[in-house]
Amino acid sequence: MGAGAAARVAGAVGAFLDGPVPVRIRAWDGSEAGAAPGPGVPTVVLRSRRALRRLLWEPGEMGLAHAYVSGDLDVDGDLAEGLSAMWSLVNSGTITKRRPGATELLGLAAQAVRLGLLGTKPAPPPEAIKIKGRLHSRRRDRDVIAHHYDAGNAFYSLLLDASMAYSSGYWTSEDSTLARAQHDKLELICRKLDLAPGRRLLDIGCGWGSLAVHAAREHGAQVRAVTISREQRDHVNARIRAEGLAGQVQVDLLDYRDVAEKITAVDGPFDAVSAIEMGEHVGDEHYPTFAAILHGALRPGGRALVQQMSRGANAPGGGAFIETYVTPDMVMRPVGDTLTFLQHAGLEVRDVHVMREHYVPTIRAWLATLEERFDEAVSLVGERGARMWRLYLAGGALAFEENRMGVDQILLARPTDRGRSGMPATRDDWAVRSRTEAGKPGT
Repeated sequence: MGAGAAARVAGAVGAFLDGPVPVRIRAWDGSEAGAAPGPGVPTVVLRSRRALRRLLWEPGEMGLAHAYVSGDLDVDGDLAEGLSAMWSLVNSGTITKRRPGATELLGLAAQAVRLGLLGTKPAPPPEAIKIKGRLHSRRRDRDVIAHHYDAGNAFYSLLLDASMAYSSGYWTSEDSTLARAQHDKLELICRKLDLAPGRRLLDIGCGWGSLAVHAAREHGAQVRAVTISREQRDHVNARIRAEGLAGQVQVDLLDYRDVAEKITAVDGPFDAVSAIEMGEHVGDEHYPTFAAILHGALRPGGRALVQQMSRGANAPGGGAFIETYVTPDMVMRPVGDTLTFLQHAGLEVRDVHVMREHYVPTIRAWLATLEERFDEAVSLVGERGARMWRLYLAGGALAFEENRMGVDQILLARPTDRGRSGMPATRDDWAVRSRTEAGKPGT
């Protein structure tokens, strides 16, 4: 092997690297070149010349994403392992760039002609959306949420466990399942919020109702839930009817900015407020308003819990792919910056629970389900949509594993005028232990 298009591509790539090409390349004509096959060596499959044309026009993350989602490029074998291997090569310094000389550039131009790469810029796949309007305006926020969360309840029912929790689980033991991890996460939140029969919870950005239903069914809470996704609202209403919770749970199609006027002023204040992986969609400009709404919705002595994705001070967070394909306008900031917003609103930070490692098995469980039921996913969201989700989940698990993204549970209190928080002295009151630990004497 080594002759044909793959050898020309490997030669062109090698001109920009200070060292050998570290991946195996398989081209549309069946030829292969580059690194020798072996463990830890990903094989990049170029299914058409258009894959290279995309990379020429947009080198880097977006060119690769467009090529993968469109089906012009593949990674042979397990995508997550391939992405991990390529990221490790970059991280370890194995791949280092260099600038080709003038003679080399002329030769590369001739290779491009021979490979048939000259031409207009390929259009991105239609799944790469462009959101219009002022950043975080009500209309734009609705369009962003509709793009991602209104993909269809049938698709999310396929991907998620029965609780329909679309946020990080809480893995209390090595033998936990996704369903157990999500149950334990919901139970942890309810215990942190000290929910009990008759206590009132406001759930802002309720998703498909996992927390609202759990709080009502398992803890007897009265729940008011809000979302701006019609698909989610309809699903939650169906769950309320199916579980006989019409007297305990109410869900409203409502923007968080209207909570103070339409809910708190009428039915507030609440004993507890939650926002589970919703604050990422608010943005820096509006986060002080969001924090003030949390504070205003709580009675003195009440508690709030915010579970929210974050990034390190020098980490990229979501990146261009997520911004383009998944959730445009999502803001991930260092957790300390979020705490400052919340404190300025008058909330007292009582506990910060870093759950970054818990997101890795959560996402990998979703990805495993997607792979097992890929044909069904294609029937629901199309081939490109299913490929987009595969890339999103594989890359997301890697980002949390390698500390480029994080997720944190922030427990807050609204102290009384005399500074009373009503919080217990230790964390024991809300601990959720593994089933093994729970069976030990004294636990």
